[in-house]
Amino acid sequence: MTPAELVKRLLAEQDLKYRDFHASLLPNIDKKKIIGVRVPTMRKIAKEFADSKFLDKLPHKYFEENQVHLFVVERIKDFDECLYRIEQFLPYIDNWAVCDGKSPKALLKDEARFLANIEKWLKSKHPYTVRFGVNMLMNFFLDERFDKKLLKWVATIDENLFDDDSTGAAQASVNAARPTDRYYVQMVIAWYMATALAKQWDAAFPYIKGRKLSPWIHAKTIQKACESYRITQEQKEILRGLK
Repeated sequence: MTPAELVKRLLAEQDLKYRDFHASLLPNIDKKKIIGVRVPTMRKIAKEFADSKFLDKLPHKYFEENQVHLFVVERIKDFDECLYRIEQFLPYIDNWAVCDGKSPKALLKDEARFLANIEKWLKSKHPYTVRFGVNMLMNFFLDERFDKKLLKWVATIDENLFDDDSTGAAQASVNAARPTDRYYVQMVIAWYMATALAKQWDAAFPYIKGRKLSPWIHAKTIQKACESYRITQEQKEILRGLK
């Protein structure tokens, strides 16, 4: 399947109602660049699609091409090839949906190098590279691979690298209409910290008790944690007292 054939295949799977719905979740992406293909279908297509020319042909035109791109990459079994393809593609990610839900398990073959790259990604000035890095920590390093230092990595991300003027009430107003890049970085930090509270309470709670996060992320972390079924009622009461 060539890159052109891939686009034809995606267009053949188009669901216009789904496109309209999904476009509403991606306000920073031109609707014309969204075909409207569901994730399970894209994953199925990625299993059938293996063409290095497609991976090298950047940037892609459609949102779904970007999704299939990373679905192909996460299936690569060689550590070096997988890492190379991710590094090659990160600068082209321009939305939260392409960042999220990816599991390049080949990178776990060398956890030290994987973490070294994640640490580098978290310091990037490209918001979706940062978001991708936080997602990797959340997906792979909050259970048996957890280390307290990783909480500090996330908590000390410099969110001010993105949209410096979008703070406080001004930020809330902007977010309601069209979320900023900074918003998507802040949200993934809050999501990570809330998940850390669920999985590593003793290590994560001091960041809330000590108010070590920015006010917006602090509040959003508590909100998301209190919405989680993995947080006990007693823990939720403690968190609500720290709003």
